[in-house]
Amino acid sequence: METSIKKFFERYVNFFNQALGGNIDGKELATLYASDFIAASPKGVMTGRNNDKLKRTLAHGYAHYREIGTKDMRIRDVRVSPIDDHHCVAHVAWAATYARDDQPDISINFEVHYLMQKVDGEPKIFGWIAGDEQELLSRHGIG
Repeated sequence: METSIKKFFERYVNFFNQALGGNIDGKELATLYASDFIAASPKGVMTGRNNDKLKRTLAHGYAHYREIGTKDMRIRDVRVSPIDDHHCVAHVAWAATYARDDQPDISINFEVHYLMQKVDGEPKIFGWIAGDEQELLSRHGIG
C-alpha cells in the first residue's frame, strides 16, 4: 500500500501545482477523492461530496492561494500508517513557497494527515486533518 500511496501523492502534488497555475483538471480531481469525504481543522469538521461543488470550492481555494503569493507546493515526506488492507493514514509533510512584496520568497513547512481508502484498487482521499493554516501563514506574514 505504501508504494501506491506515495505514487498517488506524486500525482496529487502535480495536480496542485497545475491548479496553482490556473489549470484545474476536473477529471483528474475526481480521481483523487472518494465519493464522500470529511475534513477536520481547528475551525471545525465538514463533510462533502466529490461533485461540482467540490470543483468550485477547490477552484476558489486555488485562486486564493495564488492571490496570497503561493508559487508552488513540494512534498518533503510521505509516511504511511496502515489501518487494514483497504485503509491507511498518509502523513504528508509539505513545503509551500510564497512570493512576498519587497522580500525574498519564503518556504513554509506543514503537515496534513490524509485518510485514504483503496477503491477498485486505487487510493482515494476520504478525509484529511490539518492544522490552523491561517495562523501559520499569518505568523510568516502571508495573507
